[in-house]
Formats: sequence, structure tokens, C-alpha cells
Amino acid sequence: MAAFRTNTAKVWREEAEAQKERADRLAGDLAEIKARLARIEAENARLIQILTSLDPARLAVVRLTDDTPEA
Repeated sequence: MAAFRTNTAKVWREEAEAQKERADRLAGDLAEIKARLARIEAENARLIQILTSLDPARLAVVRLTDDTPEA
């Protein structure tokens, strides 16, 4: 019975370590996604600024045809 408990504890420990590794990997992926999103948002703001400086009426058209849902 002691061997069974020891083996069970080992299996649970290994599973916990695997779960932690997956969680760490996902946390890294999420951080990368957030960084990419921040860069995309900054680039979009820059492009909107350029577009607005060229022709403010164009920006109004872009905003009217924007399909992104309001948050």
C-alpha cells in the first residue's frame, strides 16, 4: 500500500509540474500577444494620424465603414 501511495504522489507531482510548464508557456504567449496588440494599436493610431492630416474626410469614411464592435 505504501508503494501505491508513493507512486500516486509521484504521478500527481509530475502532472502538477507539467501543468505549471503549460501555464508558464501560456503566460508567455499571452504576454507576446499583448505586446503585438499594443504595437498594432500604436501603428493604427499613427496611420490614422497620417490619413487625417492628408484628408480628414477620408477618416470619417473609414470610421463609418469600420466593422469592429464597440466595447
